[in-house]
Amino acid sequence: IATLQHRDSIVLSPTVPHHTLHLIECTSPDTSYIMSENSPTKDVTEGVKDLQVVEGRRAIASSGPQMGESGPQKIGGDSFTVRTANPPFLQEREAIYAQIKERRDAEFSSKTPVDITVTMPDGNVLTKNKDDTPFQSWKTTPYDVAKSIAQGLADSSTVARVTYDSFVADYDPAQDGMESADTMLDAMDEANEDSPCEESGDKTFLWDLGRPLVGNVSKLELLKFNDDADAKTTFWHSSAHMLGEALEHLYGTKLTIGPPLKGGFYYDSYMGKDAFREEDYKPVEQEMTKIIKKKQKFERMVVTKEEALELFADNPFKQEILTTKVPDGTRTTVYKCGDLIDLCRGPHLMHTGKVKAFAATRHSATNWLGDTDNDSLQRMYGISFPDKKMLKVWKENQEKAKERDHRRIMNQQQLVWFHELSPGSAFWLPHGARIYHKLMDFIKEHYWQRGYDEVITPNAYNLDLWHQSGHAMHYKDAMFCFEVEGQEWALKPMNCPGHCLMFSSAIRSYRDLPIRYADFGVLHRNELSGALSGLTRVRRFQQDDAHIFCREDQIESEVVGALDFMKSVYDTFGMTYKLELSTRPKKALGDVKLWERAEEALANAMNDFAGKGNWRVNPGDGAFYGPKIDIKVMDAMERVHQCATVQLDFQLPIRFDLQYNTGLKADEGEAFARPVMVHRAMLGSVERMFAVLCEHYGGKWPLWLSPRQIMVVPIHADWNDYCQSVRDKLHAEKFFADVDLSKSTFQKKVRNAQVAQYNFQLVVGEAEVKNGTVNIRTRDNKVKGEMKLEDMMEMFKTMRANHE
Repeated sequence: IATLQHRDSIVLSPTVPHHTLHLIECTSPDTSYIMSENSPTKDVTEGVKDLQVVEGRRAIASSGPQMGESGPQKIGGDSFTVRTANPPFLQEREAIYAQIKERRDAEFSSKTPVDITVTMPDGNVLTKNKDDTPFQSWKTTPYDVAKSIAQGLADSSTVARVTYDSFVADYDPAQDGMESADTMLDAMDEANEDSPCEESGDKTFLWDLGRPLVGNVSKLELLKFNDDADAKTTFWHSSAHMLGEALEHLYGTKLTIGPPLKGGFYYDSYMGKDAFREEDYKPVEQEMTKIIKKKQKFERMVVTKEEALELFADNPFKQEILTTKVPDGTRTTVYKCGDLIDLCRGPHLMHTGKVKAFAATRHSATNWLGDTDNDSLQRMYGISFPDKKMLKVWKENQEKAKERDHRRIMNQQQLVWFHELSPGSAFWLPHGARIYHKLMDFIKEHYWQRGYDEVITPNAYNLDLWHQSGHAMHYKDAMFCFEVEGQEWALKPMNCPGHCLMFSSAIRSYRDLPIRYADFGVLHRNELSGALSGLTRVRRFQQDDAHIFCREDQIESEVVGALDFMKSVYDTFGMTYKLELSTRPKKALGDVKLWERAEEALANAMNDFAGKGNWRVNPGDGAFYGPKIDIKVMDAMERVHQCATVQLDFQLPIRFDLQYNTGLKADEGEAFARPVMVHRAMLGSVERMFAVLCEHYGGKWPLWLSPRQIMVVPIHADWNDYCQSVRDKLHAEKFFADVDLSKSTFQKKVRNAQVAQYNFQLVVGEAEVKNGTVNIRTRDNKVKGEMKLEDMMEMFKTMRANHE
């Protein structure tokens, strides 16, 4: 960047000191600040049961004992010593599987098929195959139903989403392994890993295409890879199993967990002191090709806990999962493809041949359960697609993504800096701080127009606040805690409890509602040091956090207002979005009728805003404290981000005993009622949105947001004073303008300004000085020509006002 003069210097500094502990992720009812790009996934607050706390480790929600609850442990031992191709345990495990399968087949033969009906999403009710044989329980599969419509539909589908109207009399979910814990997700929770897997409603399930139906189906959806996130998740989950099979074949690794991600999958393996190397990628890819060509069927089988322990007798990590996650006397499920047999809830593809392209993408070291005191594991990442062309496009996009990586751009443009003495807390350099403040000012303009009141709340609270809100029980390990005069305090990881205190500070009337508190307070999360990643996962951040306290009859209008706010923001950024309504989960708290009314209000709001059919329902994926609207935003590279959120909360108003006067007389109804709390954010974390926009624009910031808007370039030193005066006039109008008075050549000055991403260069020579003009060029080297100073100023003001 050329030598510049008169640069404004506004710097934001981190407030988190160096922390030597292994830090962990915090989530909360206010999930809008979650920083992971692979997130958001299912809130860890959903289905909270008894909590086990282990000193120095994360508090985990579970109904049973915790893995490693006696403390950090090494369990791998000599279960792996050297790389061994096709190890003997593969055949031994298959033999045990065959014995168990005989017992399950005998159970299955006792089932009595009965005629069933299947209703498609368009309302069409199907009852028979093309040969006129009726659909029957225990026989007919979603694939059969699809085939009765069209063979092409059956073959192009990835997985089914089945909503049952009723189960047949001889179907027992517990016997079918459907009431056991999802062992993979539980293991991922303990390892503090994000997963795209989501819970379904009480009778809505993702269902293998080849798995027989067990009742009348009120809605059968046939999901395809290109159209549905659950289909992608299933596809990549199956691919992870195939990767595990390849790793066992090639090296005899001890597999631990292998989940799908938002964009691909991985498998963790125990390899003793060995480790993956880049030269392992090609053999893995070759082995995957063999597995694909064999079209191995994915087989689901229910096993008892005892049978599963026998199946995985050679694998201490699977044994640990079974011992701690599957209660005695219950059943779970395994899936088999080829000679791989793995603990898994499913569902999966019909066969391995559905995967047409695979690439090993990277590898890394990790630890069992994410605890560095536990065994070291080796992680292999992969990506796969149902079409080879998709893999080619993906690789091309990966190269583009590298060019747009916000970590690269923020270094090149001198925007943000990190230091090891405060990991995860950004130093916002002058030009980065300009963008940061512009984003906040942009939101504050909306606040002013939309009736929000900005508030400022403390950064630190006595831990009693977090006990009252419930966060201390579930998230204390994820907070920065310290002692003050003998009492425990913590830095806030979210604003909502503080806003509840503000609401309760005065007597509220129904006439006062809605109350909209907006807060850009600094938040801190005690993230794992290994999880920190640029600005997408940090420890210190701010968010455009707001909480609306409203009456139940105001929910719909407030949600429509929030959605309109969101649309305005993302239209300005040039980003598209999709809306999803997440409804009451199994472990929901509160009155069912209130949930139903709230869900109806949200649905009405989404219909008013987007129109019927322009949003989808995620059954059972709401938070335990209220339904929510998930907003999926797409950037210029068609990547999906979840930044904005709108969530209803019935629980915090109860915990803080929030009330308002209804104005009703004693004979008319209750004198006081609880407000409904709406958590909402448009940007989410400013840090994360900065990273998203940095990559969305590729570092080419629009004028209104640019930290380097205008560079004035004199052709000769004789015109330096005029150039300086032009720069000063621009500065007086609050434009980020600089003048290059260096001794570089004119061409070099222009090139430097363009490389530094100045939106405009104002070239000045003798003619411009005489005419009181400048000659305008863009950073793309387009010459706009000579323009009077006053006309130039008006043009820039108009562009800024229009967010161009």
